Amino acid sequence: MNPTKMLAAVVDVYTLVVFVRVVLSWLPGRHRENELYRFIFAITEPVLRPVRRLVPLVGGLDLSPLAVIVLLSVVRRLLIGT
Repeated sequence: MNPTKMLAAVVDVYTLVVFVRVVLSWLPGRHRENELYRFIFAITEPVLRPVRRLVPLVGGLDLSPLAVIVLLSVVRRLLIGT
């Protein structure tokens, strides 16, 4: 597999993981004890935290996951072209 395509696939998977984190955040708090949730939190929080400092809350909503997904989309497009 081409290294560029492999990196694009990694970006796709990470984008999916960020999306899953958003969906899990809408569920009741009990799931936060789940190992899968903790794993997803552990691999996304280091990226979301700095973005969260730059992107203000809008109506109480954290838009940092959306900003990260948009940035990942840009990175993917730069990797594989249009």
